[in-house]
Amino acid sequence: MAEDVAIIGIGIHPFGRHDSTGMEQGAHAAREALKDAGCDWSDVQYAFGGSSAAGNADTMVSTLGLTGLPFINVANGCATGGSSLISAYNALNAGAADIVMAIGFDKHPKGAFDPDPAAFGLGQWYGDTGLMLTTQFFGMKIQRYMHQYGISPSTLAKVAVKNFENGSKNPNAWRRKPMTEEEVLNSLMLSNPLTQYMFCSPGEGGVALVLARGEVAKKYTKKPVYLRSAVLRSRPFGSFEVFNSWLSPDRGDSPSVGAAAAAFKMAGMGPDDIDIAQLQDTESGAEIMHMAETGFCKDGEQEDMIQSGETRLDGRLPVNTDGGCLANGEPIGASGLRQVYESALQLRGDAGDHQVPKKIRTAFTHVYGAPGISACTVLSN
Repeated sequence: MAEDVAIIGIGIHPFGRHDSTGMEQGAHAAREALKDAGCDWSDVQYAFGGSSAAGNADTMVSTLGLTGLPFINVANGCATGGSSLISAYNALNAGAADIVMAIGFDKHPKGAFDPDPAAFGLGQWYGDTGLMLTTQFFGMKIQRYMHQYGISPSTLAKVAVKNFENGSKNPNAWRRKPMTEEEVLNSLMLSNPLTQYMFCSPGEGGVALVLARGEVAKKYTKKPVYLRSAVLRSRPFGSFEVFNSWLSPDRGDSPSVGAAAAAFKMAGMGPDDIDIAQLQDTESGAEIMHMAETGFCKDGEQEDMIQSGETRLDGRLPVNTDGGCLANGEPIGASGLRQVYESALQLRGDAGDHQVPKKIRTAFTHVYGAPGISACTVLSN
């Protein structure tokens, strides 16, 4: 039987654009998490962390302290943060340590992500056609989904409006200016039907979490947040994924479907048991599709849910309470852990101006990314 695993400390470096290096932002988050947990770096017995573009996380020991602890670098694309957390969770369950840290950070250049095709097992021709520019893929994917399930451009815009509104109340968010639906719809069209303000931007930031076995956690905090499950899945046959040079005529589920189902099963819960959710919103359409893929509604039901305000902070199922990737940006190594940081903050009742007004007991997080990976967690207080 799995041990109780609790988050006892959370730390963040504000997202956005900064003069400091990505590594420095990660170290800042680590110190904040240690301070929040009330423990020292020397108390941490294992660490897992990574970034996509800001260096090897294990070199952070030069700043945090040379204690000799095992520090394992994690590199798993957009699921780097989630993979670090899963590794920490498994280490605690295996009895390898009593206290573990998971760290994620990054610092990306301005402009859209434009990765090397060879890094994903693709020929140069794939990049020459422009298909490595992910904005085009996401535009085509949501265009098809809108046609199939009756999602309106207004609903796309309302997702962005909600997330920017939530971000305006979050002191650690990058984009803190509320926007109207008209401003979002009338902004520059990038990849039809997605406009400029429906996309997130590559950015910077760092997040760290201190986790402990349940019996140890009570020594450090009166408000532990329990990690009930942490799961990652890669793409199954037939899934429709970015950086895939062919598409099977037999459609398969997204990796998000499998990851969410496994996370709920491990936690002994279902979507109806969840009070708030943080869902990958690389762009507005992603949040909409992921609502169905993770089991919170059926395909097409998002139209009425979003139009009626069910996913707002004061709604039935608040989604992306800190503003998501749209308001915070996308530092790849940190985004998955940001979702867990925000969920812990909400479950502790410490989210300040963007605290969900209703009493909450459970939270769900979901990250998705190239070339077809998804990590999900279920948390409770």
